[in-house]
Amino acid sequence: MTQLVQTEVVSHSRQVEQQVAGHPTSDGAGVKLNRVLTHQWQRRLDPFLMLDAFGSDKPDDYIAGFPDHPHRGFETVTYMIAGRMLHRDSAGHEGLLENGDVQWMTAGRGLIHSEIPQQEDGVMEGFQLWLNLPAKDKLCEPWYRDIASEALPRFSNGQGAAVTVIAGHSHGVTGAVTREVTAPLYLDVHMAPGAQFSQRLPAEHNAFIYVYRGAVSVAGQSVPAERMAILANDAATDGVTVQASGEARFLLIAGQPLREPIVQYGPFVMNSQQEIYQAIQDFREGRMGG
Repeated sequence: MTQLVQTEVVSHSRQVEQQVAGHPTSDGAGVKLNRVLTHQWQRRLDPFLMLDAFGSDKPDDYIAGFPDHPHRGFETVTYMIAGRMLHRDSAGHEGLLENGDVQWMTAGRGLIHSEIPQQEDGVMEGFQLWLNLPAKDKLCEPWYRDIASEALPRFSNGQGAAVTVIAGHSHGVTGAVTREVTAPLYLDVHMAPGAQFSQRLPAEHNAFIYVYRGAVSVAGQSVPAERMAILANDAATDGVTVQASGEARFLLIAGQPLREPIVQYGPFVMNSQQEIYQAIQDFREGRMGG
C-alpha cells in the first residue's frame, strides 16, 4: 500500500560532485553486469563497498548465476527489479527472489552462498549493494532476510514521485531494514514527467544516486541513465532535490561513514591484512559457513 506523505523540505540541495559510468564486467559463473561503485570509490562512499547493476533479456548473460562463494565482514543487499533468483546459504537459509523483492544478508563471521536464476528466458534485472560492517560487528552471527515486494514500505510525495523505502527513514516512513551504526538510506524513486523529490540528508553522510531509467537533474546538472552521481558533502546543505522532465527512475543511497580501515580480498572485507589472512585460512579449512 502506498501512503501519501507531506514532502520533506530541503532548503539547500547538495550538488553533483562527479558522475561515474561504471565498469562492464562479469562475475560468478559469467554473469554480465555493470560495476558502478568500484574499489576506487570505497573511501569516498564509505560505508558502501560496491554497487552492481545487472540487466539483460539474453539468458547467456545471466543463466549460470553465482555458484557457491564465501563472504565475510559486510552485508549484501540484493534488489530484484525483474526476474527470479534462488538463494541458498550454508547457514540453512533459502529463498526465492522475484520481481521487486529484496534480500538482505549479513555475512558477519562468514558463510557460503549461491544465487541461481530460476528462469531460462525473459528479463533479469536488479542491483546488489555491499554495505560495510563496523569493526565490532565484522565477526557477528550471519543474518538473512527475504522481503517480498508487497511488504516494502512505499509512499507518494504528492509531487509526482513514488518511493520504495528499502532501508532507513524518508518522509516519516521507516524502511524494511534499519542499521544503527551505518544508518543506510536506500530508496527506489520513480518519477513522473515534471516530478520533484527532496530528501533530507545529514551533511556528514556520504550519498549518491544511480539513474537506471530516463534522466534526472540535481542542482541544475543532468544525470543520464546508467550513471552514478556522487553527491557533494557540504556543511551548508540539508539534503538533495531531484527533478525529472520525463519519466525516470533512480536509486538514492546514503549512509554514515565508518572511517575505519578497509582491507578487501575478493569476498572478504576486513580492517587489517592479518584478518584477511585469517579469513582465507578459515575458508580453506572449512571453518566458514557452518
